Amino acid sequence: MIKFIYLFISISPIAWNVEAASLLFNGNCATCHFTHKAVSAPSVDEIRARYLQAFPTKTEFVAYMTNWVTNPKKETSLMHDKIEKYGLMPQMAFEKDVVKEIAEYIYNGDVEATTR
Repeated sequence: MIKFIYLFISISPIAWNVEAASLLFNGNCATCHFTHKAVSAPSVDEIRARYLQAFPTKTEFVAYMTNWVTNPKKETSLMHDKIEKYGLMPQMAFEKDVVKEIAEYIYNGDVEATTR
């Protein structure tokens, strides 16, 4: 009798989501938004802090950020001081689901390890 042993390598859905969100963030946002320093746009640290202050729950944070990034307007911004300094974020052609995943990634604080 021959016995076969199957080896399965599994990646937890949580790890996969973080990795996918990291790729989305770094491929779309990291050009302007660095983690700790503001160069051509506010840093992720600044954005996250401001949004957490206004929207401490994940649901509110993600919903507001997703809606704002999808349709950035000065009137609905939480960061008028940053708009004065860097200008209004341009309208981007991102799918709303992609922005939502990136917003969740920022809320969870996972950006630290993957950007400058």
